[in-house]
Amino acid sequence: MNIYVSNLGFGVQSEDLKQLFSTFGSVSSANIIMDRATGRSRGFGFVEMPDKEAAEKAIKELDGSMMEGRSIKANEAKPREQSSSRNSFY
Repeated sequence: MNIYVSNLGFGVQSEDLKQLFSTFGSVSSANIIMDRATGRSRGFGFVEMPDKEAAEKAIKELDGSMMEGRSIKANEAKPREQSSSRNSFY
């Protein structure tokens, strides 16, 4: 299951996210999304957990928990919607 995690402090690294979620089960990947222009964290990321039950427990336990003085949000990631405007230039 892919988990969307937001309201992260700008100092949170991908490894921090992986450690946080690994207390609930195996973590396939954890990525903080970075701003291409500045190289700074955009304050959100994604965690991939292969075990759906462990992922759901992690979401339940971690949503609203504190990390670096901020109340983080965790929920199941929704697939990105395709934007038709990108293809209108062709």
